[in-house]
Amino acid sequence: MIEMVDVRAGYGKNEILHGVNLMAPKGEITTVIGSNGSGKSTLLRALLGFLPVWGGDVAIDGVSTGKMKEAEIARKIAYLPQGKNIPDISVGRLVLHGRFPYLSYPRKYKEKDFLIAEESMKQMGIWELSEKQLSELSGGMRQKVYIAMALAQQAPAIVMDEPTTYLDIGQQLMFAEMIRELSGSGKTIILVLHDILLALKVSHRIVAMQDGKTIACKAPEDMIASDIFRRLYGITVKPFQTERGRQYYYETEVGSSLFIKSRF
Repeated sequence: MIEMVDVRAGYGKNEILHGVNLMAPKGEITTVIGSNGSGKSTLLRALLGFLPVWGGDVAIDGVSTGKMKEAEIARKIAYLPQGKNIPDISVGRLVLHGRFPYLSYPRKYKEKDFLIAEESMKQMGIWELSEKQLSELSGGMRQKVYIAMALAQQAPAIVMDEPTTYLDIGQQLMFAEMIRELSGSGKTIILVLHDILLALKVSHRIVAMQDGKTIACKAPEDMIASDIFRRLYGITVKPFQTERGRQYYYETEVGSSLFIKSRF
């Protein structure tokens, strides 16, 4: 479990997070939502130890990250940042980078590292692509490669910042199925998403941020029943039932017309 309790953090003299609280249990998908500038990226930086915490605490399985070294945190949490570059590297070599937190000096991979990387690629169904260059793959396949790298890291938690950016609808659906499988295997998943319909579809709980504060942490149905989406985005979210299960759509007034968007 990952917890943030009354966390304050920022840059220079500018405090961005004002007492943030978050709880992400093992085997669940916790999604952070909020408008631009609400503090989502700063929350992730504080969570991952990239940014000093001014107050409160961040803990992994009850142990404060303030007592951990960077490599120890990296063994606990794998991170997939937003807007990842496409390095000139093969799929297999990139996945092998997931073993970096376990390397001692001199930094040389062992047979165990290669075997773990191979198993991670097989788990994501990309083993046959190991010799291909990352730049040759589609956005959806590249996302699989990065998740394989996170699996090779063997961290119990995976944090992803806007992982569906640049993915088409089919690739987003594939991604949703992948993270469900990961959480089902016991991984703690934390996502930052702009797509609230996707957040409702895949999450066990949703954390809403506004002005550097967490203003709600609820299950998707409880979030819909509240006024959070109207407060954050000026929209109304409603569920509906289909043969494929429960789906969601939102309504917003645009001038005198009604705009409706749904996700299947």
